Amino acid sequence: MSGETRAVELTVDVVGYMCRVSRMRMTGPLQRVLAVFLADTAAPRYGYDLMKAARLASGTLYPLLARLERQRLVASAWEVPEHEGQRPRKYYRLTGEGIRAARLELAQDSARNRRVPARPGRPARESS
Repeated sequence: MSGETRAVELTVDVVGYMCRVSRMRMTGPLQRVLAVFLADTAAPRYGYDLMKAARLASGTLYPLLARLERQRLVASAWEVPEHEGQRPRKYYRLTGEGIRAARLELAQDSARNRRVPARPGRPARESS
């Protein structure tokens, strides 16, 4: 593969990612959910576990997970109950694209939060 072809593919990947993720505003609940997923990207998480770990109510968590699924950043699957009468759990995990997007979004958000606000008449500066 030529360098020019690879550059075009990378550009398409970045544009596709930006189009998909730019529709979601980075909020506190989203940051917390992404951080929980990134703590162990190999471990699938079920809804109640995510609610406890991210300290979110179900009315906040499940719509957020649905949006992430529509954007293909999160995938889900129902478990098969091991015992009769046991309720199935729906497990969620970040997709490969979701992992990349979560890391990028949290890093950018962290960089934005490190900036010291400017006082009137003075430019903003980086914190120490």
